[in-house]
Amino acid sequence: AESLPLAKVRDRADKVAEVKDHPEIFSDFRAEIARRTRGFLAPEYNIRCIEAAVELPFEEGLDVERRLFTELMNGPQSAAQRYYFFAERAANKIPDIPKDTPLVDIQKCGVLGAGTMGGGIAMNFANVGIPVTIVERDETALERGLGVVRKNYERSASRGSIPPDAVEERMGLITGSTDKADFADCDMVIEAVFEDMELKKSIFGELDTICKPGAVLASNTSALDVNEIAASTSRPESVIGMHFFSPANVMKLLEVVRGDKSSDTVVATAMAIAKKINKVAALVGVCNGFVGNRMLFMRGAEAEKMLLEGATPAQIDSVLYDFGFPMGPFSMSDLAGLDIGWKEETSSGSTVREILCESGRRGQKNGRGYYTYDAETRAATPDPEVEALIKAFAVGKGVEQREVSDQEILERLLYPMINEGAKILDEGIAIRGSDIDVVWVNGYGWPVYRGGPMHWADSVGLAEIAAKINRYAQSLGGKHWEISPLLARLADEGGRLQTFSN
Repeated sequence: AESLPLAKVRDRADKVAEVKDHPEIFSDFRAEIARRTRGFLAPEYNIRCIEAAVELPFEEGLDVERRLFTELMNGPQSAAQRYYFFAERAANKIPDIPKDTPLVDIQKCGVLGAGTMGGGIAMNFANVGIPVTIVERDETALERGLGVVRKNYERSASRGSIPPDAVEERMGLITGSTDKADFADCDMVIEAVFEDMELKKSIFGELDTICKPGAVLASNTSALDVNEIAASTSRPESVIGMHFFSPANVMKLLEVVRGDKSSDTVVATAMAIAKKINKVAALVGVCNGFVGNRMLFMRGAEAEKMLLEGATPAQIDSVLYDFGFPMGPFSMSDLAGLDIGWKEETSSGSTVREILCESGRRGQKNGRGYYTYDAETRAATPDPEVEALIKAFAVGKGVEQREVSDQEILERLLYPMINEGAKILDEGIAIRGSDIDVVWVNGYGWPVYRGGPMHWADSVGLAEIAAKINRYAQSLGGKHWEISPLLARLADEGGRLQTFSN
């Protein structure tokens, strides 16, 4: 209306002029997002594009944007994340179970155990409107567990994660009890007691007499034989493993463990309910540790060996942290508690962990573990006293001390995992190589921008990894260094672990 000239956006500087004098805007933003975007290239590249828009002429800024975008698009992080997108969706597809398999309608769920795990599992069902009966051995333990659940909900409400009225709504869906007979009308019961086979078998024997026909009986075991548990009932076809990860109300992964006699209906129901409660499920078979923990055991064995050879806890942890994990094995032990599973009366000082526990170290819970922890910030500091204890223990065992390189640490931590993953595939414990990656990205902190252990192994090169495994088998020995026949074959043939399928 005023016949003003049409100004191109590229010729306007009003949006960027004030930023030119305040470059700290970019450094401040980098610091703000550093923790949650650690390791990812794309967020940093986005910032560089905006810096170019401020500092360079328009056409030069476009060139920077085009170059950085192309670099990302053709780079390994893009390939890994695109691969993982499809891997997660493939995990829901079970080749030998027909799509029209009938499901158990889960209208009510039972959870045995109101501890950290049981309470977290109950929250998953209440969050999606499914009533839960949670049973504990006595009123004190029950009230304590329900109190923790309430605090979790109140914390979420205070942060704005859920509406304020959702606290009472969800707590209203959780009924506490000290009588297992209250499971009688549940469509699914999940046992979440500590890892003791005889205890679990006894519980499932009881559930067999209490639960209605057709109810799904699930164990939250992280490593025990689901077939042995199922054999304690008269309906092994109704028994399945549902391995939640702690904290169960936060962690996305659910390992669904199919027993030899688990029916198609029970397997399909477990996979479907996982999706309904917003978990990422992967179907696995029965073996010690299933997929995730079985591979983790291999990493732990080498971490312990390298401690004795001269690597420090901080060096080993930092190698995995720099790779992209949220923490290394010793930081993880301190967080969980060094005394989990340790008993003073039976401790024999035969491992580094036992020695640390015997010296009063419990991890973060008392501020002293592999590291010492600041009482206010919980910041970890390497402890020279611990390093001296480890060295003295190693000398007593006759282990020669030496300098261990970061590269050797990375290889000895990750290559046994790759090897074990190949064995898991060869044995049919996992359906697909990509399922193993889904387990490790969602349950163990493997960085998604590296795609998962099977994808990463393929990107490194199976021939190179196989050669290194054979070399370590000769120099170090140990069953976990015996190369998987599948890995050796794929290395020779130029095949890939991530796409291998049974």
